[in-house]
Parts: sequence; C-alpha cells; structure tokens
Amino acid sequence: MPGGGALPALLKIGVIGGLGLYGVANSLYNVDGGHRAIVFNRILGIKDKVYSEGTHLMIPWFERPIIYDVRARPHLVESTSGSRDLQMVKIGLRVLTRPKSTQLTEIYRTLGENYNERVLPSIIHETLKAVVAQYNASQLITQRENVSKEIRKILTERAAYFNIQLDD
Repeated sequence: MPGGGALPALLKIGVIGGLGLYGVANSLYNVDGGHRAIVFNRILGIKDKVYSEGTHLMIPWFERPIIYDVRARPHLVESTSGSRDLQMVKIGLRVLTRPKSTQLTEIYRTLGENYNERVLPSIIHETLKAVVAQYNASQLITQRENVSKEIRKILTERAAYFNIQLDD
C-alpha cells in the first residue's frame, strides 16, 4: 500500500529513538566529591579500576557502579573491660576511619559494601580489652596518654590489614 507506510515508519523511529535515549541516560553515573566508585560487570565481575569524582560511562544492564564514601567517618564504641587488678572499667573510644581508596576492589571482594560494620566493632573491642588488661584501674587514669598511644598503634596495624585507614 503506497502512501500508508508513513505511520509505521514513524512508530519504528519513535521506538528506536526512545530506546536509544533510555540507553544513553542509563549509561552515565556520577561520583560525588569525597566518594570513589568501582564497577561490577555481570559477566567479568569487579573491574580493577577505581573511578574518582565526575561523570563516567557504563554499559546499562551489564554493569553497575558501587560507590564508596572515602571521607573520614567517626565511630563511637563503648566497652566494658577488666583491668589488670580485675576491676571492670568502662571505656569510650572515638575513631575516625576511611577505606584506602586504592584498595576498594579488594575491600569489596573480601568484605563487601558494609565493611565498617563487619570489621571495626570486633577489632576495636579486641584491642580495647587487650590494652586495658595490661594496666591497673589507677594506671589507666594516670597513664592515659600511653594507653591512648598503644590503642592507636594496635588499631592502626589491625585496620591496615583490612585496608582501612585510621585518621584519629
């Protein structure tokens, strides 16, 4: 039928154009300041590249960005531990942590997206109990600076094993 093919042709162009716009819109993602991203590919797995701030391309439906906050975040922990003279001591600890941005792919592979909740409570409690057990209750007050330095040193070493940096 000559002349009657304009409507189906326009419909095809509209559908193809709509799908094209949808694909282009879903192929972009933004990484905000203070964040980094890694990309999970449904076929190949995690890509090794860490993406910094800005707008980046991905393949829709096959890739998805995993965005990490790499700014220092505070964690408050209170723990009751036994001192060397067997007195129970309640200690509060505030720690500023952030992931090592160059190791985000390794963090995702080993710990997942919620690495803080998996690692920090256990290493902080273990460290507090180990250090507090070396001092008497009175020494914890009089030698507060030494206790703080020792806790910081041990926590920094333990967190580095999990690719987490301590800032404070």
